Amino acid sequence: MSPAELDRQPTLEGPTLILRPLQREDWSGLFAVASDRLLWEQHPAHDRWQEPVFRTFFDDALEQSGALAVIDKATGAIIGSSRYQGLELGNGGSVEIGWTFLARSFWGGDANREMKRLMIAHALASVAECRFAVGEDNWRSRKAMEKIGGVLGSRVEVRQMADGPSRHVHYTIGQAEFDAGPLGCSG
Repeated sequence: MSPAELDRQPTLEGPTLILRPLQREDWSGLFAVASDRLLWEQHPAHDRWQEPVFRTFFDDALEQSGALAVIDKATGAIIGSSRYQGLELGNGGSVEIGWTFLARSFWGGDANREMKRLMIAHALASVAECRFAVGEDNWRSRKAMEKIGGVLGSRVEVRQMADGPSRHVHYTIGQAEFDAGPLGCSG
């Protein structure tokens, strides 16, 4: 497949999770997760737990057509969301994976690893590299990226957030890192 053929809203299934296209009907279940103020404590958009702020985030996710709902297979409940966005076609292609959050009850376990394994494996069938932008001071997300084998680059980007600019660092995972790292065949 080529980068242009990447399906940014697949249905992906792992041992404990199903990732499927986000739908407008997912609002109440996803907001129930997102309304936990502690989810956003280190995030650059630390006010995303508020309904009007999350509504803007949710509507943007639907508009961008790359958002996935994360479903716990055991309960059928929505436990978070993630996105494919920023598809770049040159040099074998790359896509950004991000805007990810999970219910705190799934922190520290295998949910993030399983979700990222599914998303990265799907993307790498069409693109050479997956990119991840993480708030520079979001140590929880940076540690999670390093735990799954993300390679920290030298690029720092300033993104405009609702309450001002925020510095983001960039991680990447290509096929070699995926295969050799904690998400791939060797991990």
